Amino acid sequence: MTARIGVVTFPGTLDDRDTRRAVRVAGAEAVPLWHRDKDLKQVDAVVLPGGFSYGDYLRAGAISRFSPVMESVIAQAKDGMPVLGICNGFQVLTETHLLPGAMLRNESLHFVCREQKLRVENADTAWTTDYTAGQEISVPLKNIDGRYVADARTLDMLEAEGRVAFRYLARGEAADGYGNPNGSLRDIAGITNEAGNVVGLMPHPEHAVEPLIGTGRTDGLGFFTSILKKLVNA
Repeated sequence: MTARIGVVTFPGTLDDRDTRRAVRVAGAEAVPLWHRDKDLKQVDAVVLPGGFSYGDYLRAGAISRFSPVMESVIAQAKDGMPVLGICNGFQVLTETHLLPGAMLRNESLHFVCREQKLRVENADTAWTTDYTAGQEISVPLKNIDGRYVADARTLDMLEAEGRVAFRYLARGEAADGYGNPNGSLRDIAGITNEAGNVVGLMPHPEHAVEPLIGTGRTDGLGFFTSILKKLVNA
């Protein structure tokens, strides 16, 4: 049976088609989900892709959090369904409190678009098992509200429980894709919930799944092959 992975489209979503393509490249069936529809069409997992849902009015992801589809996503995620939030999707996950913390305007106050070096910190989530802890990968990043923040107690909890999934690599020069691009606390690029089924990150793995497009690398493909293997072996 082919795994079915839903990809949600909100008004202002930009990367839904790229994400559906990444799902297909990995070997799963990509199922379009519209934000006004509560029906998840019996998908096995959901991706909230990047973009500027509702124009990022109020706060990035703040309005999308109340879309009818999110009522179903929240309920299913709490029951263990795998959910991946990429960029704006990560912002939506923090607004729903499926993931702790918040996303603020980049420290530079500028939009950042570049290839970004990351270190995989947690290779045990539903979306990261095809990586190894400590592995360095490179995927595109593009955001203006990408600064991850949380209070010290929450940050300490994430660190202690191994819930920092990805971290920006601090060594090297920014021009080479190194460094913290947005001022995220403790260089956090992505986190997971306690159960490991919900993951959010700011960089865009869906733009790095084929050698002929995006960065010319396939470092992002592991997200989609990881979830496919989990679903097939479940």
